[in-house]
Amino acid sequence: MAQKTLLTLYVSELKDLYSAEQQLVKALPKLVKSAETDELSEAFANHLEETKNHVTRLEEVFESLGENPKGKKCVGMEGIVKEGAETIDELEGKVLDAGLIAAAQKVEHYEIAAYGSVCAYAKLLDRSDDLNLLKETLEEEKRADEKLTELSENVNQEAAELQEENAPAAKTANREHLRARKTKSAA
Repeated sequence: MAQKTLLTLYVSELKDLYSAEQQLVKALPKLVKSAETDELSEAFANHLEETKNHVTRLEEVFESLGENPKGKKCVGMEGIVKEGAETIDELEGKVLDAGLIAAAQKVEHYEIAAYGSVCAYAKLLDRSDDLNLLKETLEEEKRADEKLTELSENVNQEAAELQEENAPAAKTANREHLRARKTKSAA
């Protein structure tokens, strides 16, 4: 039976984060290409570079622990990334950008929670060098989330305005659909 200690949990959670960050290094270029607005594309590109640095910091932590970072797959991030890919397939224009921001914020919130946990463990385990590296990443994740929130204000408004512009046509199409259904049921 494996010994269950806080250190064991710490290493396991770090491996999960390492897997998550590796998945993001692969997924973020798709977001860069898919974003409609230059500002959002640039934000994703900047975060891709930060994410590469997150991987490097985690590798430093693993080296200090004498542990291998590989060996665990983050299924949580895998699911979030899969949902993001569906967003790209299903939406377009400003609505796509709104969906990409929502998907990216799910990623950031997941990472903020995970980095918050490993920071708490590093502090309790008196791993101050690890803690400094992990806190740096945690702060970058928080700033990325704030940037996405800032971008969402305009993007969501523009997506809503498109909805309003298309509303009369949608209402007409819906009325015609209802009439056709009534005609069929009367026949």
